[in-house]
Amino acid sequence: MTAPLTVSLPDAKAVKDMLSGLVGKPVGVTPGAPVTPTERDPVSVAVYVGPSMAVNALCVLDLPLSAWTGGALALLPPGGVRDAVEEDGELTAMLAEALHEVVNVLSALFNVPGAPHSKLYRLYVPGEDLPGDVAGMLAAFHRLDLAVDVPGYGRGRLSLVVP
Repeated sequence: MTAPLTVSLPDAKAVKDMLSGLVGKPVGVTPGAPVTPTERDPVSVAVYVGPSMAVNALCVLDLPLSAWTGGALALLPPGGVRDAVEEDGELTAMLAEALHEVVNVLSALFNVPGAPHSKLYRLYVPGEDLPGDVAGMLAAFHRLDLAVDVPGYGRGRLSLVVP
């Protein structure tokens, strides 16, 4: 019998290279603290599924990084993106749409030889309620926690989680 295919975590360099290519700027990536949702620290959660539609990975971004990556991809002025985060405490519809594209592209980080194909199933933006099973997975031990600096926008946090 062969072991079932599992998703593994990418390394920090793969995340750096993917984000840098996506936003067209050299993104800084260093080890960081785990991203977990709290009332004072809302997060975006991208849910990835395999061929059987079972959840096989999560990408969790704090509100600032959700905005910075979406804004950088959409080429939005940093000042306006900062205002959305600092004054409104939420993503605009345009930022949410751009973030959806960011996390969709990030699914490629999990699609490596020998792993089941992962695809974006759903993006929960800051303020949306997470289903219990997804919220429970956020505490998984198999994770990569990073601090990310998007030039011209700012720093934020990202966690990749696999069961």
